[in-house]
Amino acid sequence: MDGATRPRRILLTGEIDATRLAEIQGIAPDASVSFFEKQADMEAAIADADVVAGQLSPQALARAGTLKWVHSWAAGPNTQLYPEFVASPVVLTCSKGNGAIPLAEHAMMLMMMLNRNAMRWVEGQRNRKWDAFFHGELNGMTIGIIGAGYSGVDLALKAKAFHMRVLGLRRNTRPTPNFDAMFTREQLHDFLGQSDFVVVTAPKTPETENMLGEAEFRAMKPTAFYVCFSRGGVANDAALYKALTENWIAGAGLDAHGVEPLPADSPFWNAPNTIVTPHNGATTQATKTRGYQIFADNLRRYVAGEPLVNIVDKHLGY
Repeated sequence: MDGATRPRRILLTGEIDATRLAEIQGIAPDASVSFFEKQADMEAAIADADVVAGQLSPQALARAGTLKWVHSWAAGPNTQLYPEFVASPVVLTCSKGNGAIPLAEHAMMLMMMLNRNAMRWVEGQRNRKWDAFFHGELNGMTIGIIGAGYSGVDLALKAKAFHMRVLGLRRNTRPTPNFDAMFTREQLHDFLGQSDFVVVTAPKTPETENMLGEAEFRAMKPTAFYVCFSRGGVANDAALYKALTENWIAGAGLDAHGVEPLPADSPFWNAPNTIVTPHNGATTQATKTRGYQIFADNLRRYVAGEPLVNIVDKHLGY
């Protein structure tokens, strides 16, 4: 066991209340566990820390003489993957999977709103106007899901409940429950051309950044919609805006954006047939609880000398 000559030092930030702090101390009874409300205070104590749950700056990493493991409360730990941390031997885990359920729900909401032109009803209510019209239904339509991780898999299940055909795109074509077919990156244009909704659930990595440009949006049906809830930047913003304003595609539902917060002068606020939400799809108390449970389970594993879960490949970015 590492730390045999001194207690392990565990530093925590984030939403840790007294009950969770006591549980963590119970999981690691021989450790010194400290909670900090401010990252700066936590980083001031970094010198002899073994474990950190929270964000760690490059300056603090340079002073971390005994650090072995950092846990990110985020599902996508992009901000932790600066060059010094990637080059270090410190293990990084993340909370991926904690927001899969509400993110998939958010995607279904955006798809239904776009498919049914729900903003027309909102406008009608605002103007006290009884405006009935023919609208679509998801039944029989095809959803193309970019990424088959936790949120992509949960979205596939929900889409099946709406009687949709489900396509997936990822690095391999391994059969996955509730996906009717799986495509590789080399088949991207075929995948896009078959989809009535293209939904990005994949993280932003060097491999996925700007993977959707002008050629890709032109490969989509003019009646298709683009939805993104994972990370902005998978689609090139300029190409996406052009696709929306020149009617290459029918509209978009955007919860994740290339620049966040979305600037007040961003043209996406007024893009045609576009619904903008403030990267808010997974902001639920249950998401926070699942993230804590992932860390607590990993701490049990760490104390027992067992392999950790949700280890991030620091070079791939997820």
